[in-house]
Amino acid sequence: MNHQAVEQADTRAGGVEAVDRALSILGCFTEHDEGLSLAEISSRTGLYKSTILRLTESLVRSGYIVRMADKRFAVGPTPMILGSFYRRRFKIEAFVRPLLLSLVEQAGESASFFRKEGNDGICLFRADCRHLIRDQIREGDVLSLDEHAAGQVLARFSTAKPRTRTALMAKIPFISLGKGDSETAAMAVPVFSGSEGLIGALAVSGPLTRFTPEKLVSIRPLLQGFGERLSISLASKQYAQARS
Repeated sequence: MNHQAVEQADTRAGGVEAVDRALSILGCFTEHDEGLSLAEISSRTGLYKSTILRLTESLVRSGYIVRMADKRFAVGPTPMILGSFYRRRFKIEAFVRPLLLSLVEQAGESASFFRKEGNDGICLFRADCRHLIRDQIREGDVLSLDEHAAGQVLARFSTAKPRTRTALMAKIPFISLGKGDSETAAMAVPVFSGSEGLIGALAVSGPLTRFTPEKLVSIRPLLQGFGERLSISLASKQYAQARS
């Protein structure tokens, strides 16, 4: 889409066009970007440089973006603060983090907890293994629901009716071997809360070369057990009190 088409886009679907444009600037940054020039932001968003300069003034004042000494722009501290608010909203960190650390210790691979948001999965919590070579999932990362094993769990169980869910439970853990990332493997199980149904997916992941058939067999009951433990914890009176 060219600059003029973007600048003249209507807002018949609702919302405020200036806000949409500002969000498109935030959304053009990736984890690999230490900073973006005005020209790079314009190329990625399709916005005129003059429009970007006006919008970034507001974004800089509110801390969403910072202007660097070399005149490039980078993501500011405000998104990180909002991200911490997002995680705390679910009030599950005290239950999930200790369990992830135990799972990593016993499985020897990294462990993550994902939650479904719209058509994506979001990594809420992560614990890395001690291996120098490991998959690079980080808290806040977004994954496709049809690639990573955790995404498959979130997609299948979020819409499953009780009878279908029983059949799906017989198939867990879900496994992805080189799907999405050709060098990564993952296993995942669903996590439930007594009052909320599916609350997320618990996953173990790492380099495909380490996920041998023998290792898959050894991790399977371990991951299933940890998933059940977390589901029991989130159905407990203690969790209900934390949520109230």
